[in-house]
Amino acid sequence: MRTVKSGFIKASEKIHSLIEQDIKNGVLLPGDSIDENTIALKHNLSHTPIREALIKLQAQGLITSLPRGGMIVAKMSLQQLLTVWELLAELEGVAAKLACQRMTAAELAGLKTLHQSAACIVQSEDIEGWQKSNLLFHEIIYKATRNPYLRQEVLRIRTVTGYYRKHAFGALGQIQTSYEQHEKIISALETRDLTLAFEAMNHHMSPATNTTGLTNFIINIPQESLAA
Repeated sequence: MRTVKSGFIKASEKIHSLIEQDIKNGVLLPGDSIDENTIALKHNLSHTPIREALIKLQAQGLITSLPRGGMIVAKMSLQQLLTVWELLAELEGVAAKLACQRMTAAELAGLKTLHQSAACIVQSEDIEGWQKSNLLFHEIIYKATRNPYLRQEVLRIRTVTGYYRKHAFGALGQIQTSYEQHEKIISALETRDLTLAFEAMNHHMSPATNTTGLTNFIINIPQESLAA
């Protein structure tokens, strides 16, 4: 009996992880259908663990059910997006503040090494390489907070807003600008300036720092990706 239960849990967790990663990586976009039958056939599974995974994904806000049945990757209205993004910027700021208090010398050295190694990525304007380096940068900070619950919530919101943030990066940001913002965050961590660490990270994660930037961001969001 325990083996069956264990197998069910593993299958459910596997499907949950696969769909979550596809949403995070932009393989599944807002509005894309999540077909239970297709998943069952592809992975040779019964519908029970798949439904369990979908229920969990829905609770996370990653997928949503349609009035006539079926599931799709969740869309956000512009108001929802901006308010959730605002929350993300605040939580990232808190993470930087806690990391500023708790980060070890070894972790700080690792962060600086990663930042220095990313210079060639910036020079070559390698967007994909920068995204990977950027994620590692933030992961070091999350770990340094010693608060797994904060990390879990930040990563959930990053996944929900991931598609929209990628568009914002293309519309507003440049790799060089993000790199310089990382430098300011590191400077605040080095001096153990809690206020500056929060402000530098909050600024780094905000969708736009002025009206023009915000307007450009809104204009460039594909309308089909937004909820009515």
